[in-house]
Amino acid sequence: MAVRRYDPERRQRIIDAAIRVVGAKGIAGLSHRTVAAEADVPLGSTTYHFATLDDLLVAALRQANEGFAKALAAEAALSDPEADLADALAHVLGEWLGGDGVELEYELYLAALRRPALRPVAAEWAEGVSTLLAARTDPVTARALVAVLDGICLQVLLTGARYDEEYARVVLGRVLG
Repeated sequence: MAVRRYDPERRQRIIDAAIRVVGAKGIAGLSHRTVAAEADVPLGSTTYHFATLDDLLVAALRQANEGFAKALAAEAALSDPEADLADALAHVLGEWLGGDGVELEYELYLAALRRPALRPVAAEWAEGVSTLLAARTDPVTARALVAVLDGICLQVLLTGARYDEEYARVVLGRVLG
């Protein structure tokens, strides 16, 4: 009789592996088999922890979504009513767009268009960022800011254009009134 090895980190290693697979091969390259190979775990481990690929993608998207929210939460201007919020948001957005993993995060985020199981996670991200911003403005303006931030990100990522922090500052300032 084989002894089961206690491996409390296995689920997390599978999620991390899924993120690496999507980063390297795109969503189309994701399968239980590719993730198991990347995580160096038996194939049955991936299906034990994640019955479907959508379950695995939900976990990966949830983890990937933490990047921008963490960067935003760390921004001192969110808690300083005297700080220029448009300036701070434009700066955080530029820092985040210049970092690693942005394309991956958006690939997972946009996968919600074709995979309804991901939509609640995408909505959680938008709601979470809106909640952070509502500390400095009203809820409707916070949602509008999220839409603008999202739109600017998509334009930069999909067109290959250079991020224009001054443009972002002006547009965000207009939304803030």
